[in-house]
Amino acid sequence: METTKKIIHSDNAPKAIGPYSQAVLSGNTLYCSGQIALDPVTGNLILDSIEAETHQVMKNIGAVLTEAGMDYSNVVKASIFMATMDDYARVNSVYAEYFTENPPAREAVAVKTLPKSVNVEISVIAVK
Repeated sequence: METTKKIIHSDNAPKAIGPYSQAVLSGNTLYCSGQIALDPVTGNLILDSIEAETHQVMKNIGAVLTEAGMDYSNVVKASIFMATMDDYARVNSVYAEYFTENPPAREAVAVKTLPKSVNVEISVIAVK
């Protein structure tokens, strides 16, 4: 059985800042690249607060999901990368607003640095 690979791109999410796609749809599974808090209209980072930053990340993820005909309810796995675990509770609070029931499996880890020195990056896998 041949698996299809379709590149998903949304103009409502930031353009990739490297040699990768916003997301790849393979069969019914969508693999979304990590999103940071880039405003897709201005190209500016939203770094006013960790909450504002996390909301922008989640909005960017939502735009990619929408482009693939999905929404947050389709997400089965999420990976959260933070510059410091000191932000865990506040990131988690914002994240919870997007997954109000049946949240996906997930890990949240602190890493040394993230692209453009942001404080949080989130990637997801969704299934239609």
